[in-house]
Amino acid sequence: MTHIRAPRGTIDVFPEKPGVWQRLEETVRSVCRNAGYTEIRTPIFEHTELFQRGVGESTDIVEKEMYTFLDKGERSITLRPEGTAPVVRAYLEHKMWALPQPVKVYYIGPMFRYERPQMGRLRQHTQFGVEALGASSPALDAEVISVLISVYQRLGLEGFVVRLNSIGCSKCRPRYKESLMNLLSKHTDELCADCRRRLERNPLRVLDCKNERCAGLAKKLPPIFDYLCEDCSRHFEGVTECLTALDLIYELDPTIVRGLDYYTKTVFEVIHSGLGAQDALGGGGRYDGLAEELGGSAIPGVGFAAGIERAVQVLQDAEGGAIGQEAGRVNVFIAAMGDEAKLQALRLARLLREQGTSADIDYLDRSLRAQMKYADKQGVKKVVIIGEDELKGDYAVVRDMATGDQAQVQFRDLVQVLT
Repeated sequence: MTHIRAPRGTIDVFPEKPGVWQRLEETVRSVCRNAGYTEIRTPIFEHTELFQRGVGESTDIVEKEMYTFLDKGERSITLRPEGTAPVVRAYLEHKMWALPQPVKVYYIGPMFRYERPQMGRLRQHTQFGVEALGASSPALDAEVISVLISVYQRLGLEGFVVRLNSIGCSKCRPRYKESLMNLLSKHTDELCADCRRRLERNPLRVLDCKNERCAGLAKKLPPIFDYLCEDCSRHFEGVTECLTALDLIYELDPTIVRGLDYYTKTVFEVIHSGLGAQDALGGGGRYDGLAEELGGSAIPGVGFAAGIERAVQVLQDAEGGAIGQEAGRVNVFIAAMGDEAKLQALRLARLLREQGTSADIDYLDRSLRAQMKYADKQGVKKVVIIGEDELKGDYAVVRDMATGDQAQVQFRDLVQVLT
């Protein structure tokens, strides 16, 4: 009988890896809380219409990457491919506009896209992100960018670059799109099949195509800055002024447009060369028209999403793969010999855990020597030894594994000594 393997484009996170993930997630939560963001958790699946209307039917996500199926009630359901549209749906559904504005939330969770698996791109991947709804200030755009940068800086990550652009609004963007269509229509034979299709539906998408020939053409196209209306130009100037005030270094990149139709004005990406072709650690922008597309009133919004797997890869590469070794480590291991001693060890482990100290015991009936060897391999700080003599004397031997020093401690004092 053949073994069942994990589906293509998914990964198992092995015991030595969660330490990296937990460190990253804890950092995300800490940075977001400090900036006034609270956690939101939306369903893993939504009605397909949410992404068709919100993300855009001309996007790669909706056209060919969504996991969509009919449920038993013949309703079209889609596994969540991105986090912004569900957050805006929740904002509208639960009348969060009645709360003090802006509403600032963050999320951590799995996303699903049917893509060709490669380094940094999985069919099930995990994202963290923030969304700030209810304010149009360029300072909020800068804050969102600074939150993402703070996460990476707090983790000690270096070598990333912030690329910044504006894609205008519904007033000025059509004029730029028309210019792009006029210029690119003279080079349709040089475009890839996807970009030839995009040319009619959304020529902006040609700008961020990864095909070498398309990318070469994109570099020769005029940037959008000369086409921005007064409002968009003033907003973008405000964003750059705020970033400068925050001492955040950025590069203007007119090819950054993002792959979702809901973006307006500010768009940005944070890239890292260590990821190869798929070099984006995260990105986002402003989406002032999304709430209206989903049936609400005009609610401004801005946010970002970032891949956890990509960040973990960069962190492990930077630290030689060592940062995951803390996963599962306990502070105290109780080595017991004999049935009565094992019961005492079980009770002691529970008491220590209740006091907030991580503790473990042997479950394989190993010899004392084997238990000590196991504890050493696990990087345990202290070992409590309980045997027949210890039980008779109502004490245990506590050994410091770093120094080798050990002392006898009365059972009644063990919890206090070890916590």
